[in-house]
Amino acid sequence: MRAVTFQGLHKPLAFETIADPTPGAGELVVKVGRCGICGSDLHMTEDAAYGCQHGDVLGHEFAGEVVALGKGTEGHKVGDLVSVIPLKSCGTCEHCRKGEVQWCSNFGLQGGGYAEYAVTRPNQCVPLPQDLSLADGAIIEPLAVALHGVNLSGIREGDKVLVLGAGPIGLATAYWAKRAGASKVAVQDISTFQQQRALDMGADVFVVDPADPVGSAERGLGGKADIVFECVGIPGLIDQAVSQVRNRGTILLLGLCTKPDTLHTFPMLSKEVKLVTSAFFTVPEYRAALDALEAGSAEPRHLVTDTISLSDTPDVFESLKRRTEQCKVLIAP
Repeated sequence: MRAVTFQGLHKPLAFETIADPTPGAGELVVKVGRCGICGSDLHMTEDAAYGCQHGDVLGHEFAGEVVALGKGTEGHKVGDLVSVIPLKSCGTCEHCRKGEVQWCSNFGLQGGGYAEYAVTRPNQCVPLPQDLSLADGAIIEPLAVALHGVNLSGIREGDKVLVLGAGPIGLATAYWAKRAGASKVAVQDISTFQQQRALDMGADVFVVDPADPVGSAERGLGGKADIVFECVGIPGLIDQAVSQVRNRGTILLLGLCTKPDTLHTFPMLSKEVKLVTSAFFTVPEYRAALDALEAGSAEPRHLVTDTISLSDTPDVFESLKRRTEQCKVLIAP
């Protein structure tokens, strides 16, 4: 099959032909219809902390058609269209039964979407309703990640919300925060590339003022935020968020940062700021994201800015390491 593979840190991905996957017992093969390029994929090729190995096939935001079943595989049949939950799990332990698969002892990140076919497990496959496209199935994962963060934040109706970062996760967070009853949602970024997209997805205000990020956000919101969502993942933004949140407010970390950060805790203590971290999502949240799309919510579809072929993926992938007007790029193998 054709696939795009990891060649090493700081090296471009390669478009090549590799062996077709074969499902083992209890596994199935999905013919990938759409796969999103995630910001964490970009980081994986630049940071040894992710542990990528030569020849790995990245891609964890994908949907497709079931085309082969391994021995004893149940719950799906050939021809089913599914969105793949990219969190490996056993499917039977207490955590899996609760839908909290990130705590399963067999937990791992499911890759393989940058290819024509991928092996996964039936408990990770969520059937796509007839009215949803494969492109819809590929954006459920980032929507679920953002929803998990919003749920953990303790958001209440009427809260003022500030979202730092206008990438796909930041924009999806603005969408969910507005649906949760936030009275005002501001998205802050260092460029205007995603301004209209942020407004289309539910933000009331878009803030760009690198010279005065704290003051400009406060003016945009009409006061300090009740909740600040850090959706970038670079050192220094937690300290900035402390200045932007109200006394006894909440900072919710969604941005994935593998670099050490220095926290000045005195301002946090003085304001009694609550710092909450969020990773992955639950299966009910994944299904809630799917349900929102099935119910006709059009805003999340604004995330998708381009659809490309596998052969174009290495070049486009490299271009996404620089700030552009692209948001969520989908691969159509």
